[in-house]
Amino acid sequence: MTEDFVPGFSIHLGRESERHQLLQFMQQTYEELYPGNTYPHLQDVIHQYWSANTPYWLVSSQENTQESVACLWLGTAVDQVTGDAYTHIFMLFVVPSFRRQGIGTALMHTAENWANQRGDQQLGLQVFTHAQPALSLYDRLDFQPRAILLMKDIGKDNQ
Repeated sequence: MTEDFVPGFSIHLGRESERHQLLQFMQQTYEELYPGNTYPHLQDVIHQYWSANTPYWLVSSQENTQESVACLWLGTAVDQVTGDAYTHIFMLFVVPSFRRQGIGTALMHTAENWANQRGDQQLGLQVFTHAQPALSLYDRLDFQPRAILLMKDIGKDNQ
């Protein structure tokens, strides 16, 4: 089912036959943030987390309904402090040329609505520290940091 979304765009719940688009959007996300790398592990990530309980939505322009311009993938995580389940945003991506048109905000509202329908009390996500467009969006939508993920490279090349 396709429904009105943002003027000029439509959104629909992704189908199994469109699962390859999820991989394409994940690859675009990482390529934008870390150009020149390859990400063969992303197929495994999708395989590991894909289920009937992890819906994703695709957004297309009404001018070209065959090409998706954005994607939202949701799942469930557990709050490490309270033990409560909450909706976790696995991925939200808007093709750069379609940003700043309200699509990201509308997708965040889609995520919040889905979480509310499930009775969740929280909506969470992880964002890369240098993903400035995403950080700006989440700041405007009142997301607050709860934890900081710290990483240290310890491989042979770093010693």
